[in-house]
Amino acid sequence: MAETKLTARERVEALCDGGTFVEEFAEALTHVTDFGMAERRRPGDGVIVGHGRVEGRPVYVYAQDWSVMAGTVGAAHGEKIAYAIDRARTLGLPVVGLWDSAGARIQEGLEVTRAIGRIFHANSQASGAVPQLSAVMGPCIGVGSYSPALTDVVFMVRGTGQMFITGPAVIKEVLGQEVTPEDLGGAKVHGELSGCADVVAADDRECLERIRTLLGYLPSSFDSNVPRRRTDDAPSRRADDLPDVVPQDLRKPYDVRMVITRVADDGEFFELKPRFARNMAIGLARLDGRSVGFVANNPQHVAGAIDVDAADKAARFIRFCDAFGIPLVTLVDVPGFLPGLKQEQAGIIRHGAKMLYAYSEATVPKVTVYLRKGYGGAKQAMCTRELGADAVLLWPGVELAVMGAEAAVEILHKREIGAAADPSAVRREKIAEFRERFSGPADALAKSFAQAAIAPAETRARLIGALAVLETKRVERPRKKHDVMPV
Repeated sequence: MAETKLTARERVEALCDGGTFVEEFAEALTHVTDFGMAERRRPGDGVIVGHGRVEGRPVYVYAQDWSVMAGTVGAAHGEKIAYAIDRARTLGLPVVGLWDSAGARIQEGLEVTRAIGRIFHANSQASGAVPQLSAVMGPCIGVGSYSPALTDVVFMVRGTGQMFITGPAVIKEVLGQEVTPEDLGGAKVHGELSGCADVVAADDRECLERIRTLLGYLPSSFDSNVPRRRTDDAPSRRADDLPDVVPQDLRKPYDVRMVITRVADDGEFFELKPRFARNMAIGLARLDGRSVGFVANNPQHVAGAIDVDAADKAARFIRFCDAFGIPLVTLVDVPGFLPGLKQEQAGIIRHGAKMLYAYSEATVPKVTVYLRKGYGGAKQAMCTRELGADAVLLWPGVELAVMGAEAAVEILHKREIGAAADPSAVRREKIAEFRERFSGPADALAKSFAQAAIAPAETRARLIGALAVLETKRVERPRKKHDVMPV
């Protein structure tokens, strides 16, 4: 993998349109001369900063240079990064950070902590104002991990990118444990277990190309228009094979991403965190050229039930889309929150509340489609009308209830079934009756839970039509200093 690792300047050139990058503060130097620093310092202080264009749109970029003191963050280095983030916020431009750093430069003492604090503050002030993307392209320790964690989307390069707060040497000394950098903080760890990485790329060039692709879905700032791309994919196109993709049997698994790609323009779906909390799928697509965020239960994993990781994954993405005016489409097929001692001890109440809060607080257009089932509080967590959905649509045969028909019948008719001459026949009869009277589409429509029932093949056209009407949506939030989200 080492041969695919680009230099910092090559990375900037690969990210930006050819010949558009303009470097700033190229001659900046550290002022520290102790500990042999006078001989080691280099112009630029180990980070390239400036602005360029991606697909013709301006962006700010900073790229750490591992060849200069292992990309360590000194005072001048940190001030340059903070400048790029602040400048991007002031100008209303996205900012991309290419990280490759051994962490803080200890030779510079307190001046380093001040510069690092400036970076964290700049990240926080820019949050929700402009898109912030980070790429972990080499070993990133301390600040090289925390700053990306404060940004919107984190990319990692498999085999070369690592993030950790405390390195293997310190862990061995303090805890007596031996661990490799890859096992401690490699792309597999953060892409599958911790959820700190949103996109994992095979090498530098793929990573940079993925960043360019993602920028195409995003506005330049919170008050810029979401970009619209021309497409030859007709808005009225039917997806006639959707009934084959989604089994009628509520207990049979399927991959909900196959639903998304069938309704999205040209079958394109930019998925985030694809291998973390796989029972929830999130990502960006386009409908009639407009960027849209998809949130969907994925019954292929733990039946699509919502656990603590899935709730975190969805809630953060909902708030990201809302911050930048990207409409939300929610596809629901959820049996409930994942039950069990481990989930309760991990705080499923607190984590699930994040989804309830995120949807309720979001003011972008929100369209919800029920594919097969929605039970209990998890149904609410997937954006009902009560939580602000502007349109709720149902597929045929959908079940909506406090719990599934089988479980409900066992509670409501336990004695009657137990006393029956043929308990199995009575149970089947009561289940069918419950589904028809209390959990089917007719009941949901009669009680105004949903606006309409639709044929699966019409899903794309109905989504596009609903979002077109909702383009002029405006919501005034209650007056307050800021919200207090459950975290």
